[in-house]
Amino acid sequence: MLTLYGLGNILGAGIYVLIGKVAGIAGLLTPLSFLIASLLVVTTAFTYSELSSRYPVSAGEAVYLFKAFGNRHLSFIVGIMILTTGVLSAATISVGFVGYLDIFFDLSNWIAITLLLMLLGGLAIWGIKESVQAAALLTLIEITGLLMIIWFGRDHLGSFDIQSYTETLSVSNISIWGGVFAGAFLAFYAFIGFEDMVNVAEEVIEPEKNMPKAIILSLIIASTIYILVSLIAISAVSIDALSAHSAPLALIYTQLSGLSPNLIAIIGMLAIVNGALIQIIMASRVLYGMSQQQWLPRILSRLNAKTQTPIYATFIVVAIIYALALWLPIMRLAELTSLFILIIFSLMHLALLFIKRKRAMPYKTVRCYHSSIPLIGLITNIGFIIFYLVS
Repeated sequence: MLTLYGLGNILGAGIYVLIGKVAGIAGLLTPLSFLIASLLVVTTAFTYSELSSRYPVSAGEAVYLFKAFGNRHLSFIVGIMILTTGVLSAATISVGFVGYLDIFFDLSNWIAITLLLMLLGGLAIWGIKESVQAAALLTLIEITGLLMIIWFGRDHLGSFDIQSYTETLSVSNISIWGGVFAGAFLAFYAFIGFEDMVNVAEEVIEPEKNMPKAIILSLIIASTIYILVSLIAISAVSIDALSAHSAPLALIYTQLSGLSPNLIAIIGMLAIVNGALIQIIMASRVLYGMSQQQWLPRILSRLNAKTQTPIYATFIVVAIIYALALWLPIMRLAELTSLFILIIFSLMHLALLFIKRKRAMPYKTVRCYHSSIPLIGLITNIGFIIFYLVS
């Protein structure tokens, strides 16, 4: 269930909404952008695996920083940044929902987003068990949609021109690397989500063992699917058409199968709903966890007597998502989410480096990698932040 929860968050808006935007930046090198983004995420996944195994608590990142540096102010700031990324990501997903809904109904953005967030807020308040079960079901549906794309596009995988691709990447074409890395920065958004898993650690059985396994497994599955779908996308559809379409996978599906886009559009909407639901769950648990640490008003950690969910925290999260979704365009929302997440990931690598120097591994804790990995992750994350700020 935890792996499906993570996959639902990773797979949602990233591939169903943003693959066309990445193609518009990286062109035929879109699969390489996704590959680079996945490699960027790998080191962070290992860092989160060990941190979540050491400290299986809600408001994970804020607690990790406090354990490393003992500074409540820094932990509070990072907790707010985590909350910000959650609501930015959910707002991105909500805007993407409208593109797939337009295939069936011509509704204004604000009406569609209002109805969507009312539904998801109610489900999140209903209960964590019910919410995660719904998310797991939706995840299976959205994976099915992606596997359909891979099945119908399997011939394109077999006929992919590797030699032409290699020639395009030659040193003499170094100017294209700017587009590849810019595409990777946006594609990076498609991989975030595994870090949200740590914020439901208190509701997981044996999180010291199960959380690391679920994080790594969900990332491996998502990376494989992304690269296959992106290879098919650039082979089956022109880059201009792909980048301009508001429901890119529906376009790819129709082009490959010759069938109506309705089925994949429905799956796309469910995938987007799933991603937004998981972000709402995560962000409300961050508010709850920070309130439990007495960093925010106690009312935010008050649970509903019947559902045992943080109802006030959920209301606040949904209201912020609603405002952002109506205010900012989807590209800006995705870029801001990626930037905040890269900063947070850098701090997590730094925190683990300090923790490993100060504290021995607790009993049952999982160590997933060589101790140099968080240092590598810190350097690469900072590099991408600098690339975005100067580009």
